[in-house]
Amino acid sequence: MSLIKYEILNTVVEYGSLTKASEALNITQSAVSHAIASLESEYGFSLLHRSRSGVRVTAEGERILGYTREIIRWAELMNQEISLIRGAEIGTVRIGTFASVSTQWLPGILKQFRLRHPGIEIKLWEGDYAEIENWLASGAIDLGFLSLGDSSPFETITLQKDRIMCILPLDHALASEKSVSFDVLLEQPFILPKWGGDNEIERLIRQHAAKLNVVYEVAEDQAIMAMVRNGLGISLLPEMVLQNHTESLALVPIAGDPYRMIGLACASLRNLSPAARRFIEDVQQWLISNNSILFPDPI
Repeated sequence: MSLIKYEILNTVVEYGSLTKASEALNITQSAVSHAIASLESEYGFSLLHRSRSGVRVTAEGERILGYTREIIRWAELMNQEISLIRGAEIGTVRIGTFASVSTQWLPGILKQFRLRHPGIEIKLWEGDYAEIENWLASGAIDLGFLSLGDSSPFETITLQKDRIMCILPLDHALASEKSVSFDVLLEQPFILPKWGGDNEIERLIRQHAAKLNVVYEVAEDQAIMAMVRNGLGISLLPEMVLQNHTESLALVPIAGDPYRMIGLACASLRNLSPAARRFIEDVQQWLISNNSILFPDPI
């Protein structure tokens, strides 16, 4: 069994390109092509569709991919355990993250982690909630930062409550209010954050059975803030997103203090690698030192 062939297949699918995969693995493109061709010859069917725009996995390849990822994961677990027995720390942890965590938390967390665990490599996959959930389900990542809903197919560790705030132009009539009720929002032109997955804003709207006057649907947080700043409407965003923007926007709490619960999710806490456990511990310690953690769950 050749693990390198599986690693090559996983990387090609991840990047959607033989060239990018070869660069990521620091091997020649011909070596990548040869490894894929060797697997296809061995299995008797195609693993990839090839076109000018890149490559994508076939239906048959998708079925195989789950197993190759598991094989690589268990090999990684074994290597990390061997290193721990020898008194060293090595390994790779693949982390799914969304924009506000990447901006506000990860720079400090990764700086601390690299100093404490120089032998452990962190790979980041940035996406929306739906993409992170898909990566977790497929085994592409080990851990994912998520907004935790009432139910989840994953095992989770809660980290922090992040209040949902109403954002308005500085000259808006409601800008000086101490809080606003959800009913008041119904009267305003509303810019709807359009994120992937079942997100906290959509859950809040469903909870109030609200019919908002939606004038725009926008996916990017920065674009939403710019549109609000220019008087095109009001919106709702988590407080973490709004850090460093408090001087150019009016931030007003919503009555009842709705929030999103930010946490880490994984397929199984029990089967986490030693390196992934070290990452969780460092996240919790960094949040505690920055007075940000809600309550550190045991792992």
